[in-house]
Amino acid sequence: MIHQSVPELLVLHAVRLLGFADSTAVAERAGVSHVEALRMLSEAERAGWVQHVGFAELDGWTLTDSGKTENERQLAAERLYADPQGVVAAVYRDFRPLNARLLRAVTNWQIRPTATDQFAPNDHTDRAWDGRVLEELTALGRDLAPLTKRLSAVLARFNDYIARYESALDKAKCGEPDWIDKTDVDSCHRVWFQLHEDLVATLSIDRRNETPPSRV
Repeated sequence: MIHQSVPELLVLHAVRLLGFADSTAVAERAGVSHVEALRMLSEAERAGWVQHVGFAELDGWTLTDSGKTENERQLAAERLYADPQGVVAAVYRDFRPLNARLLRAVTNWQIRPTATDQFAPNDHTDRAWDGRVLEELTALGRDLAPLTKRLSAVLARFNDYIARYESALDKAKCGEPDWIDKTDVDSCHRVWFQLHEDLVATLSIDRRNETPPSRV
């Protein structure tokens, strides 16, 4: 049976995945109403798990250290109940080689070496170069799809990643290069980064030593 995460977990987890975001973005990412998101963010703030930053043009929510600890406690308890077979850990091991390929592809999207500068920015005038990168990103989407299917068969909150990735890639193929790597839109790289963060958070993995548990 597919497990549906409780709204309180989804809201706190959304703040973690987004890093810094206003309440509207948190509500959208968590899949709850704006009113619900505001209520749960206020409760989390009173508990010391999130903090609100508001000055000049900045207005958003961030996770505190205790909030990160609480989020990982919630995720661990959920995984113990919803994933006794260790599906998430198994998928994560299959994800890591794809992640290395994604990082290389994004680097190639950002940098195109020349005879005089091996770190020259990609000005996207070389259609053959960009075409090869897009082909690799397309292949990565095909390889990612069965992994997210396995994840979403256990935890419903993993369900939207592949659709978001493919939507961003389609925009890039239609001449909007920002949808590959920019952080202010739901780009391929941003979606992939959030999936990676979702996996390591769910498995309580320290990014500095990314070795998943065998079975928990």
